[in-house]
Amino acid sequence: MSKPEILDDHPDFSLVLGGPLFQLYRWAHLSGSALELAHRRVVVLAVIAWLPLLLLSVIGGNALGGTIKVPFLYDIEAHVRFLVALPILVAAELIVHSRIRPAVKRFLERGIIIPEDMPRFHAAIDSAMRLRNSLIVEVALVVLVYTFGLWVSRSQIAPEITTWYATSEGSQWHLTLAGYWYAFVSIPVFQFILLRWYLRLFIWFKFLWRVSKLNLRLIATHPDRTAGLGFLGNISYAFGPILFAQGTLLAGLIADRILYAGQNLMAFKMEIGSLVAFFVLFILSPLLVFTPHLARAKRQGLRDYGRLASRYVQGFEGKWIEGDAPQGEELIGSADIQSLADLGNSYGVIQEMRVVPFGLKDVARLAAATAAPLLPLALTIFSLEEVVTRLIKILL
Repeated sequence: MSKPEILDDHPDFSLVLGGPLFQLYRWAHLSGSALELAHRRVVVLAVIAWLPLLLLSVIGGNALGGTIKVPFLYDIEAHVRFLVALPILVAAELIVHSRIRPAVKRFLERGIIIPEDMPRFHAAIDSAMRLRNSLIVEVALVVLVYTFGLWVSRSQIAPEITTWYATSEGSQWHLTLAGYWYAFVSIPVFQFILLRWYLRLFIWFKFLWRVSKLNLRLIATHPDRTAGLGFLGNISYAFGPILFAQGTLLAGLIADRILYAGQNLMAFKMEIGSLVAFFVLFILSPLLVFTPHLARAKRQGLRDYGRLASRYVQGFEGKWIEGDAPQGEELIGSADIQSLADLGNSYGVIQEMRVVPFGLKDVARLAAATAAPLLPLALTIFSLEEVVTRLIKILL
């Protein structure tokens, strides 16, 4: 079977083109077969999650002020969650679909999957698609949101100060009209969309884990310094919007604490550092399943090219150092020197080969995507001029 036939022999891999919610989107004309109409999905989810909060807050007199400390229109966390993070999570489907889908074909285009393992490779795809399309799994997510999710969100629904969604009387607190929608509709909708992304990341990890169990054909001298798997590090950028959304949630939470609880940005430095490190590791850790393959390819490459180099330099020295060169053959213009240099370069590539399919640049970019939403909070302790000056110093 030729390579083009292999590529066309299996339907396209996609983490997002499937599942009950996707089918619901299509039935409601909120999506086409290739995730078109993203603006409709963003608007509809914002209308469901945010607009009723505004209307009910106006009806309850909690939109602009009154006797409460945090009116709805001044609650940065709520607006960031439903008008920034939620749309980003919805729009991220297009990016992930366009970037992840070609990754599967690159395994084949680069010859990493040997023909004998093609059935197992296709089985890994089938398994991932079944999990993606599972009705039971998405129903389980809904149940999780309305059980464990509500329990987790109690810390947000039971504030220490009076807000647009809850008021307190001593040790007791009571939800407002907007608070009931917030607790039982808005937050669950957001949590479901977020958990659905975690499910997709799990599917991606499971697929890569099954691929890592195959007999992969890795080339230690590949110029990407990862034996041909370097594309996986680049593809991880597709999940950057999800990290940005996570950073946005933290930024909104910290902003409310600074404005209404009198806390300082520096008091959250451990939380910020931990979140950035956790989510970068969360995105890149699935790629570590290939570390044993890469380490083995590097060791084998160093052995093979070490033996080849020894044979070559022995012949080179015998010919040009010990004087065994044929009569009349000159060193100048001989291809032997260039071959020696090429061999040295190949050995150097193997020595520099990484045992993880990503580099520090990939880590830095994902960390920047997570931390970027937090930068405006620096204005709470520095002037705009100081922030710009510090950024210039860091970049230059």
